[in-house]
Amino acid sequence: MPAKIRAITGDITTLVVDAIVNSANSLLIVGGGVDGAIHRAAGPDLLRECRALGACQVGDAKITKGYRLPAKHIIHTVGPVWAGGSVGEPKKLAECYRRSLEVAAANGVLCIAFPSISTGIFGYPLELAAEVAVSTVRASLDDFATIKEVIFCCYSQADLLVYERALDAPAT
Repeated sequence: MPAKIRAITGDITTLVVDAIVNSANSLLIVGGGVDGAIHRAAGPDLLRECRALGACQVGDAKITKGYRLPAKHIIHTVGPVWAGGSVGEPKKLAECYRRSLEVAAANGVLCIAFPSISTGIFGYPLELAAEVAVSTVRASLDDFATIKEVIFCCYSQADLLVYERALDAPAT
């Protein structure tokens, strides 16, 4: 049975899933936005584990415990900074989603929740990011058949509408 893919609005730090994805910075230290919220909710042990992991390159992903979160794991991925779309940003963003799914599958994750990677301070346009996110997840799930559900956790109702349009678009 294919994995269920859906979009919701909510606070990713409160989701009861196997893993949430953190839109992290390359040093895996506390940043703003989703990253800051995840670190605050998970507690100080998360930063200690992240420091032990070292840096993370754009498009890569690393996993930690969830600590005080309901999620068992946090998968940290570093998205690209938007520079107009001409320096490989779509490919790098797609790598974030694919690599996060790969790490999830390798660690027994059945249900994973993603924020909208790179759309905050990194400036990636939401509509373009949602298209990359949805198409990459759809194309990748056959390779990671153990994953049963993927949730796109949106910050606002407006963001949710963008993700729902991307999910309603025909698969390419």
